[in-house]
Amino acid sequence: MFIYLSKKIAIPNQIKLHSLSWNPEQGWIACGGENGLLKVLKLDSTGTTVTGELNTSKPRGVAAPSNLSMNQTLEGHNGGVMCVTWNANYRKLTTSDENGLIIVWMLHKGMWSEEMINNRNKSVVRDMKWTADGQKICIIYEDGAVIVGSVEGTRLWGKDLDAHLRFVEWSPDSRNIVFVTKSNEIHMYDYHGNKIKPLPLYALENNKKQESKKGDDDDWSDEDEQEEDTTIIGIHWYDGTEGHIDADAPTLAVAFRNGKCQIGRGEEDPKATLIDTRMTLTQCKWNAKGNVLALAGSVKSKSREGEERQVSQVQFYSPMGVHIKTLKVPGANGISAMSWEGSGLRIALAVDAYIYFANIRPDYMWGAFGNTLVYAHNKPDRTDVCVTFWNMKSNERYTKYLKGVKFIRGAGENCLLVLRNSLPAGAPPSSMDDNDENNNGEDSGPKPNQHTLMLCNSIGSPVDTKYIDIVPKFVEMTPFHVIVSDFRSVYIWQYRTNVSKLTSSDAGNGATAMLRRNTGRERMLDIEEVAANPAQTIENFKPKAGRIKDGICAITASKKNLIVARESGTIHRYSLPHISLENKYAIRQRPAHIRLNCDSTKLSIIDNGSILSVLDLDSNNDSSDGKEGTYGQLLQFERKDAWDLQWADDNPDLFAVMEKTRMYVFRNFHPEEPCQSSGYLSNFSDLQIQAIMLDDVMASPENPDRDMVLDFETKSLKDARELITNVGLTEATAYIEQHAHPRLWRLLAEAALEALELQVAEKAFVNVGDYPGIQYVKRLSGLGERMKQRAEVAAYFQRFDEAEAILREIDRKDLANELRIRLGDWFRVVALVQTGGGDDKMLMKAWNKIGEYYADRFKWQKAATYFSQAKNLMKMIECYYRLDDYDGMEKGVELMSEGNPELMEVGRMFESVGLHKQAVRCFQKAGDVKAAIDTCVLLNYWEEAVKLAEAHGFSQIEGLLAKYAGHLLSKGDKLQAVELYRKADKATEAARLLAGIAEDVGKRQVDPLRAKKLHVLAALEVERYRKKALDLSTMSTTKGKSVAATTAATLDTLMTADAESRAGGGAGDAGRKVMDNAWRGAEAYHYFLLSHRQLYSGDVDAAMKTAIRCAEFEDILEPKDIYSLIALTAYHSSHLNICSRAFIKLETLPGLDEATSDAIQTLALDIFKDQAPRNPSHLPTCYITCLETGQPYNACTITGRAVLDARTVGCKVCGHLMLEHELSVSNRKNCALCHSPIPGINFSIMEEEEEEGGD
Repeated sequence: MFIYLSKKIAIPNQIKLHSLSWNPEQGWIACGGENGLLKVLKLDSTGTTVTGELNTSKPRGVAAPSNLSMNQTLEGHNGGVMCVTWNANYRKLTTSDENGLIIVWMLHKGMWSEEMINNRNKSVVRDMKWTADGQKICIIYEDGAVIVGSVEGTRLWGKDLDAHLRFVEWSPDSRNIVFVTKSNEIHMYDYHGNKIKPLPLYALENNKKQESKKGDDDDWSDEDEQEEDTTIIGIHWYDGTEGHIDADAPTLAVAFRNGKCQIGRGEEDPKATLIDTRMTLTQCKWNAKGNVLALAGSVKSKSREGEERQVSQVQFYSPMGVHIKTLKVPGANGISAMSWEGSGLRIALAVDAYIYFANIRPDYMWGAFGNTLVYAHNKPDRTDVCVTFWNMKSNERYTKYLKGVKFIRGAGENCLLVLRNSLPAGAPPSSMDDNDENNNGEDSGPKPNQHTLMLCNSIGSPVDTKYIDIVPKFVEMTPFHVIVSDFRSVYIWQYRTNVSKLTSSDAGNGATAMLRRNTGRERMLDIEEVAANPAQTIENFKPKAGRIKDGICAITASKKNLIVARESGTIHRYSLPHISLENKYAIRQRPAHIRLNCDSTKLSIIDNGSILSVLDLDSNNDSSDGKEGTYGQLLQFERKDAWDLQWADDNPDLFAVMEKTRMYVFRNFHPEEPCQSSGYLSNFSDLQIQAIMLDDVMASPENPDRDMVLDFETKSLKDARELITNVGLTEATAYIEQHAHPRLWRLLAEAALEALELQVAEKAFVNVGDYPGIQYVKRLSGLGERMKQRAEVAAYFQRFDEAEAILREIDRKDLANELRIRLGDWFRVVALVQTGGGDDKMLMKAWNKIGEYYADRFKWQKAATYFSQAKNLMKMIECYYRLDDYDGMEKGVELMSEGNPELMEVGRMFESVGLHKQAVRCFQKAGDVKAAIDTCVLLNYWEEAVKLAEAHGFSQIEGLLAKYAGHLLSKGDKLQAVELYRKADKATEAARLLAGIAEDVGKRQVDPLRAKKLHVLAALEVERYRKKALDLSTMSTTKGKSVAATTAATLDTLMTADAESRAGGGAGDAGRKVMDNAWRGAEAYHYFLLSHRQLYSGDVDAAMKTAIRCAEFEDILEPKDIYSLIALTAYHSSHLNICSRAFIKLETLPGLDEATSDAIQTLALDIFKDQAPRNPSHLPTCYITCLETGQPYNACTITGRAVLDARTVGCKVCGHLMLEHELSVSNRKNCALCHSPIPGINFSIMEEEEEEGGD
């Protein structure tokens, strides 16, 4: 981090300031002082205006401008203003003075005015704090009075504490309040005012528990120590609104006047970080992100004359207590107030009657490589770190969430993420510890206290991962190496070789992994090792415990050298990749930031005081006695206030350096005119510096803009461009020869081409070494005509419309067409051809290319249109296939010629979506009938398959059908076998299988209705077969045969059908029965079910008559069930004669066991011992005959009654009769047995006829 004083504002009349507060949202600065002084100032915002909109007036490339844009004096206080605090969410300012007067100010029409006033008149206000959300304020008075109010001005509660108060602080969640008393005690209360507990102060305990951390660039002596004053001078609890740098980061800071500071992770933290600043502290403040703690105070110092004086300082620390930087501030009376800007880029310090502003250049976690910027930031709603990979050219962003991110570096084609104790998901395994015998060179994941080195590509995908045991303090990356070090040990990982191959892409077995390590892929280095080859393998390296006195303070590397700087100023130079010590250098400074130039001959050094110097590594520093001295010389070059530096990638004498808000470019250590910029340097090549406005990027990390990346040109590049534009090529050539650089020669070559100065252009290309450019100039000179050359140059600079216009101007549309063809601009080709620049063949090709253009972008409808115009039927059909437009595909098939092999592919497209007819059509048109049959079989259209096979003589289809049916039957899938036979138009096989299934269902006596349905299906299949057989027999009459021949053919067909029906098949007796009498089984279950329905509905007479009809079906239904039903219905209808006959049938049934027979006889005796077996009325003879002999009679399928002489209607499908009267009464339109529709029935006519008959 770099910090410097940038502005000083003097308060009129030398009024001393007591308080200072910077609004974190809108940027107003309130300062209060003696005699009622209260001012509101405003400096130019770094990013937003007062209304929160983007500030476009801010100087581009400069962070934290410091122009005063508002200065208002607020009147209302008479005493010294001791406390000022902002409510940023509600834009309110609360102030209080030494008389106890409290004023709340609000913004009205751009001016601050009073909103509320309160005066307790008893004690002075010591502190005021708003909650993080601005809803509540806590005001404490010196006498112990506490008031908590709301933002509307309502008093929520008040309390008098038995203590003198100094400070108050809200917890981040606004649920607790912390009070600091004058007796150096801290007490916690809840937000209702109930005391919870006192907070421990570890910094005041014995010295054994203290941890002293001091600045690296300060000298301290025991003489300065005096009697310690342990008064608490400040408390600040970071509210977490900007997220946390680490889930375990401390947030509560308590500072003491004696220089001690305690940083804890909440109200109780036994492992709190303890700091000893060796200053007399006065202020303690976190920045808005909670990642930097500022401690302000003063320290005694002696001048050269021995005079002792107080020096004001601000020391900056990380949340872990690590000293970052020290800022010295003018003024002998100390810093009375301090406040951070909301962005954390500035800090305001009140010293006497002045406000000092210091600009801060933070150390962001970022890295750049190629066109990608990688940066890390925190989110308030997450405990991990958000790492964004932003392509600065395409504006694409990729995000990863990782825990424990400590460093980010970028180089070459990869970036490096250094993580603490975490293994990111998806990271390729790699290990650093091969001591385990069972490891075999493979990874077992990170161990406790290890750090992860994750190598990523430009989209954040892990490429390789290593685990190291040292704690990273310094990290450097080159296109080939990753170097990580602590204060003593250095880890070197060669992740890529010179042949542009990642080492992780080598064979991954254990032996190869071990061989890679032994040959130098990963090495460890101890800077205390004095051997010529100090590097060791991971397995052999034994790290030394403890921090050495002269430890590492900075590292850098290039492709061939590694530089390690030590705190004493000693610099070690090692060779890469073999890691041998080449030289040591000694300087007086303590390096903080070092960089090597492109050829590793010079080393830039920025020390802790931000002073830049350059060390020439290869100069021979001869001693005065003539003996050869050591190599290396510190050049006579020095710059102050430097905080960033970038050497040019292509010139060892060219570098850019950032000094405060200016960027200087040095050529041979001579500065060019500086540029205003606060950007972080990421690249310097081709005389152009790329700087990234990381302040702006971090202000909106989720939406970075290309304007945040700035490109600056060097003076030589700007001068060369100026000479070319305004003077001429001759003078520009002379200038470039004096300042030779490939970028300048390319600039000259481009200008010469524009001017058609081909000789100058060729010379420039030769100096660049651009062989294709030289060839281009020769081809250009061969064109001869100047207009053609102009057009070619315009095309070279990608001004294609201009080139086309030139060619059309000279009436060379053919050349314009060729140009557009080379570019692949087929839309313009079509336009040119249509205006006479080509033939129909070219037009067809252009349409085809346009179709491919749209197809590549998945715009299938447009692609199909252009393919249709180009007569590319196959591509057109493919587009329709993507659109599911199968009608369009069929139309395309009709346009294709017979035998076209592409029809086969189209057929497979139809087959893939289940359209068998279209697929068959394609295969037949292509001449492949077998493929058509296979498609029908695959899609289960067996009828079509059989027809095709019979028509084209493929006998294998019958065997395939039988084999597949047998497979289904073996699995027990009889119904699927039935469906297969039906689709194959094998009605007899389907009928037999259905009859067999129906017989099985009937035997189980569980679902007679299902048995009836199966019998009906079987009968319908038989009827379909017979109808087909008769249709085949009558077809011959249409072929001119005689009546005799027709009769013979019919008889032959019927005999064949009869033979098939008697063949039986695989369904047993049921199969033969269904072929002999198809409807018999359906009749049996129909009447059986009908009788039950009538019985349960109370129509016992009809139930008895229907039950008698079942006597015919003893071979289908269980005889016991039949006669039991007859006996039951006859008994309930009082037809005891019929009941007696049914009992006789039951008693004579064969196979009855003795118990059942005795039960039947007993029941018959109980019924007939008191009643004679007589019927109440006469029954027609057909009922008695059917009951006795099983002789069938015609029965109505609706009622079950015998059809004697009434009018009937016959079903056209099953042939069974229904009484016409019953049909009209029930308004039935379907057959009661087979449920087929009964056509031609007019119930109204039938009813009229019945009425006339009645009359």
